[in-house]
Amino acid sequence: MNLIALNTTTQPRQAKRATVKVKMPIKTKHGIEDIPKTKVENKSAKPLVNSTTTAKRLVNTKSLSREDWLQFRKQGIGSSDAAAACGIHPYLSMLELWMIKTGRMASNIDESIEGYSPLYWGNTLEPMVAKYYQEHTGNKVRRVNAILQHPDPDKAFMLANLDYAITGNDEVQILECKTAGEHGAKLWKNGVPLYVTCQVQHQLAVTGKAAAHICVLLCGHEAKIYKVERDERLIDSIIEHELLFWQYVETDTPPTPDHSESAARALKQLYPTAKPSSKVDLTDDDGANKLFEQLLSYRDYMQELEQRHDQVKHQLQTLIADNEVAVFEKGAISWKRSKDSIGLDSKAVIKAHPELLAKFGKTKQGSRRFVVLND
Repeated sequence: MNLIALNTTTQPRQAKRATVKVKMPIKTKHGIEDIPKTKVENKSAKPLVNSTTTAKRLVNTKSLSREDWLQFRKQGIGSSDAAAACGIHPYLSMLELWMIKTGRMASNIDESIEGYSPLYWGNTLEPMVAKYYQEHTGNKVRRVNAILQHPDPDKAFMLANLDYAITGNDEVQILECKTAGEHGAKLWKNGVPLYVTCQVQHQLAVTGKAAAHICVLLCGHEAKIYKVERDERLIDSIIEHELLFWQYVETDTPPTPDHSESAARALKQLYPTAKPSSKVDLTDDDGANKLFEQLLSYRDYMQELEQRHDQVKHQLQTLIADNEVAVFEKGAISWKRSKDSIGLDSKAVIKAHPELLAKFGKTKQGSRRFVVLND
């Protein structure tokens, strides 16, 4: 994977992941950095393209309504779903993706784009990122107005929506445009994030192409271009994980949840209410009992860590004493008094004027609480 760090003064750092191979940028007389060429033994040889994998055009999207497009997306795993299906997406869990694919939950993309800032700005800036890419590489790109499908019947669940196809270039054939704000840009500090690599390798798997470029706009003012070459071992692993996930969808079986907020959000929607006075007896379930023992063990460990944390905190407060800030070799601590504030004593107000509760009262919907009993 090669990097072009455009309009930057810092040298790119070597990425930590084995799948990310970053080369030093090359300065040109125009101050713009060219794409480093991948070394091959035979300089006249062209990069290998899997000619047996020519993607099918499942449906033309140029005149497709948004509702129909969303329905087609549910028929398989798209490139933007790939990382979640493999369990490595930073924001979307396998469980939440399963909820979306089985129609139990709406995704952010199902919402109004104008009401969701990352999607809105990503769609708005995408043509500008593509234009920037053309101007700084000389490569020509064109829209691919179709949902593509893997030609192998056993992998027909693999779909792809490409941002752009690169024309007239034997070395690279796909352009993926990305935008990242202040929070998202942190994921790019060591090169292409793993979840984006997974997305692009999924596209290469569906299309049979040899390589792709990723042009990312960071924080609205810094552009970088990365080259992602086809990795057959990684593609095989992606296909294996996606096949397992799609079996969950087809059998309507929820995958095992992970630790993420996404999984917690999905569980709340999957099991929103409990049957009154209901109980499930898991005393004979060895797996369930092991999980419960782990929960108790982790809870005790967390309490112990919290006690250790508070003890060190109190010792530091003693050292800080009457000072507001303490400076250390690796950082600092602020221990300042907050400003006084005035709050409303709602209980006293309601006691003095009970009619206000009837006039301005608002019902707050309850949620299920996870409580360990019989301690």
